[in-house]
Amino acid sequence: MEQELYTLLYIFFARIIDVSLGTIRIILISQGHRKLAPVLGFIEILIWLTAIGKALNNLTGIYSYFVYAGGFAAGNYVGMLLESKLSIGFQSIRIITSQKVTALPMMLKDEGFDISIVNGRGSKGGIFIIYTVARKRHVKKIINITNELEPNAFITIENVQSHRSGFVSKKKAFTVFGRGIAKKE
Repeated sequence: MEQELYTLLYIFFARIIDVSLGTIRIILISQGHRKLAPVLGFIEILIWLTAIGKALNNLTGIYSYFVYAGGFAAGNYVGMLLESKLSIGFQSIRIITSQKVTALPMMLKDEGFDISIVNGRGSKGGIFIIYTVARKRHVKKIINITNELEPNAFITIENVQSHRSGFVSKKKAFTVFGRGIAKKE
């Protein structure tokens, strides 16, 4: 009985780890990180093989199937939490404000964000469209500044699959996992 409990716990936690690694691997693939994604895939499959092996060897108990599925579900959740904490990659932020605003662009520049401003015309008159690309971990700061200075601004945020040159510093690109996640240019 005690051995069966250890087996079920192993299956559950192995699935959490392998599915979490899979989530991070997919994110790295979508952002073009060619070095770390295959390594994570290798580790992910090794863990998965041991988990499925234990589940299949324990065919007499239906609990192993539920534990296997529960580990998968929990692994998805943990993977999403890890992704939000790691904040890998860049996002494009578009802020649309009234044309009367002047402090927001200056504040974003003062905080170190490179921006581009376009004058436009919306359904209610003149607007500014402020564009920037920032690391995911800095997006919350941009939103907070915008909410403080221009609470009625319309903000869109999109993932950036790749970027080339421009204003984003190359030196900071290796801060999450080291040189292993550098994209091939």
